[in-house]
Amino acid sequence: MSEPETPSEPIPVAELTAREARAEHKHLAAQVEAADIAYHQNDAPVMDDAAYDALRRRLVAIEEAHPQLKAKASASARVGAKPSARFAKIRHRVPMLSLDNAFTDEAVAEFVQRVHRFLGRKDDEPIAFTAEPKIDGLSLSLRYEQGALVHAATRGDGEEGEDVTVNARTIADSEIPKTLAWDDVPEVAEVRGEVYLGHADFAGINERQREKGLAEFANPRNAAAGSLRQLDASITASRPLRFFAYAWGEMPVLPAPTQSGVVEAFGRWGFRTNPLMARCETVDDLIAQYRLIESRRASLGYDIDGVVYKVDDLSLQARLGFVSRAPRWAIAHKFPAELATTVLEAIEIQVGRTGALSPVARLRPVTVGGVVVTNATLHNEDYIRGFDSKGERIREGEPPDIRVGDTVTVKRAGDVIPRVAAVDLGKRPADAKPYAFPTLCPACSSHATREINPRSGKEDAVRRCTGGLICPAQAVERLKHFVSRDALDIDGLGDKQIEFFHADPDLPVKEPADIFTLAARDAAEPLKKLKAKEGFGAQSVAKLFEAIEDRRKPPLNRFIFGLGIRHIGETNARLLARHYGSFEALRAAGLAAADPASPERQELDAIDGVGPTVVEALTDFFGEPHNQELLDRLLAQVTPQPLEAVASASPVAGKIVVFTGALERMTRDEAKAMAERLGAKVAGSVSSKTDLLVAGPGAGSKLKDAAKHGIEVIDEAGWFDLVGGPTAG
Repeated sequence: MSEPETPSEPIPVAELTAREARAEHKHLAAQVEAADIAYHQNDAPVMDDAAYDALRRRLVAIEEAHPQLKAKASASARVGAKPSARFAKIRHRVPMLSLDNAFTDEAVAEFVQRVHRFLGRKDDEPIAFTAEPKIDGLSLSLRYEQGALVHAATRGDGEEGEDVTVNARTIADSEIPKTLAWDDVPEVAEVRGEVYLGHADFAGINERQREKGLAEFANPRNAAAGSLRQLDASITASRPLRFFAYAWGEMPVLPAPTQSGVVEAFGRWGFRTNPLMARCETVDDLIAQYRLIESRRASLGYDIDGVVYKVDDLSLQARLGFVSRAPRWAIAHKFPAELATTVLEAIEIQVGRTGALSPVARLRPVTVGGVVVTNATLHNEDYIRGFDSKGERIREGEPPDIRVGDTVTVKRAGDVIPRVAAVDLGKRPADAKPYAFPTLCPACSSHATREINPRSGKEDAVRRCTGGLICPAQAVERLKHFVSRDALDIDGLGDKQIEFFHADPDLPVKEPADIFTLAARDAAEPLKKLKAKEGFGAQSVAKLFEAIEDRRKPPLNRFIFGLGIRHIGETNARLLARHYGSFEALRAAGLAAADPASPERQELDAIDGVGPTVVEALTDFFGEPHNQELLDRLLAQVTPQPLEAVASASPVAGKIVVFTGALERMTRDEAKAMAERLGAKVAGSVSSKTDLLVAGPGAGSKLKDAAKHGIEVIDEAGWFDLVGGPTAG
């Protein structure tokens, strides 16, 4: 993230001339507007909260000293950014405003004093406040009429937000109820809160992004915002978004006269509310709750960036009202950046599932924000050298790199993984040497390369191992991918079984070919019988071996996808399978296409939907000798089948099938995998080209669409009757 482009020691506002104030005001307003658009509209923040808050405080200070500079539409008075043109607009009946920030205990005390002064209360007259965690997510307003959810809108610019109703309806009822049936729910009820992702769910989403060769999200807030603001609601549905309710918009009759009482009612209505919300009566109480929440921050499982204080009595809130962009009756007490200084004792390279070489700093143990930190990320080799993705310096001093032995600043700032944020070059040991980033994988000695982006012509920031399936650091995760539902889909061989066999000394599975020799090796002496091992019985072993045997002739597209070639997802695997018809043809093309002038390269480049990034990934994969040896061993065990050969004997071959409603004997993913194994094309919606609709309980509009087009409809039992049982395919 970039820092604001203001002087390191800005001129005090009181000393600015009118001309200097006008120039700096224009510059700051442009920066704030750009940051608002990046954060609220594009879900891609360009600076951290501290830098943004510093910009806005400086802007407000200049406007207070020079009132003539403050226009009606000043950046200091705006909330968020205009809603994206990609979505329809919803105008908020009650504006969704922002909060002023406090950064010190003294600022909180000043806020409480201002409230007392405005209300004409003495300092010793208690006024109750609520204190609750400030969730770092995407603000959302949910409108219910007669108890039914009718609209969902993002904050947008505070006055008008984006219509994300369809997407919000895909979020689980336990997070966003679709109906509110309690007696105290008014005819119109706008419930507001924050959509967010938990840390574990965020990690899972990024893992799936990596598997598909897609860009990873920078943090949970970006991932949550990007997930909710999708034009394809099925993407939103696939992501475990969560929602905390804590505020409201239009609501003619409130269920309680206090902030805490209304939030308690939200809990009754079916919303999740934050259990750390507390009622406080003094500044000391507020600060104590802040310290408590701060101490639990690392263990919450989701991101927060402060604590919000609100006057509890709603009649007092109404009297206090609003000023500019924020209410007088609330403030956000932000957490400070969590920094500590320590010594970098070593740099180690970790190899991820996709082959990414990630540098990790091993640190002399140091406490950062109440947590003992011994490791921190160094991002990539350019960051170690002291440059950003554009080749520009990110540190002062000469040279600007990071070396073993350096004294470094470690920053958490709420991040799940601490990072090395700065280096003190003045404390660098005389014998410290520049770090040489490896060009060979430390796990398998394959070449580690930085891909060239075909569009920009620049190197990718991450260096990756080209060893693929033979790299032990990637092996377990790649084996899991190989047998996964959308790849070979071997029943009974899940993550736990893969981990067991990979570590088992008697029946090791180190590469895909080993899966298909398990039965023969199990029968050989002096190896122990698998059925004698804990967790395996004779019947389960027989079923496992049968399932493995059943996958010796996998569909070509699933086989290609299962190899885990970078950038080759399900869609590209199918494109390649249909184009080349056999794996031998694809393999030959991948080898020959390493020559940019070859006919094979030109043919690959010409395939509709296969871009230059995919072509480079294919040539890298097939050009690695280790991968060729592994493929030879694998192809001695399996024979990938052209798509037409797989489909020929199936009653649904070539047909377009749609699944709707709840399925009881299999999940939707399992149904899709089965249908595709049988040669069917699975669609997400019904059209005149649909051949068959499989409808379970709860089927809705798709049934009407099927009737309109005269499409055959069967239930789940009828599906199994048609294709020959739940193990078909």
